[in-house]
Amino acid sequence: MQFKVPQFLEIEDKIFGPFTFRQFAYLAGGAGLCFVLYKWLGLWGGSIPIILIASFSGALTFYRPNNKPFINMVEASFKYFTQNKLYIWKKNIDKITPSPAFPKVEGALSFGEGVGEVNRMKLNSSKLRDLAWSLDVLDLQKKE
Repeated sequence: MQFKVPQFLEIEDKIFGPFTFRQFAYLAGGAGLCFVLYKWLGLWGGSIPIILIASFSGALTFYRPNNKPFINMVEASFKYFTQNKLYIWKKNIDKITPSPAFPKVEGALSFGEGVGEVNRMKLNSSKLRDLAWSLDVLDLQKKE
């Protein structure tokens, strides 16, 4: 028995001519807001806000950076500017002399260091062997 598998699930349906519902809502909302500003401020007083709103509405409708909707970029930038940021600085105490091509910057994080690796434990071969043996023993106990 064969079943048809739906494909192209990420593609939205074109409802209003060449526009999807979301694109039509962005265009209609931008046009409505531009009309309200035109009636409220007039042509000369509202020309700058009208141009800004029309360009933002056009970007929401047509601009797709990295083949993703522009609203994703707007949402990510809004979250970035409104959320608290965590800055962690760890001073390196290495006494290794840096090479002249890549001078060592004092206080810079080296590759592999990060937030979760502050209290890092180094594993040598005997600790690794003990850990593997204990896992094997625990696995054998579960089978019995």
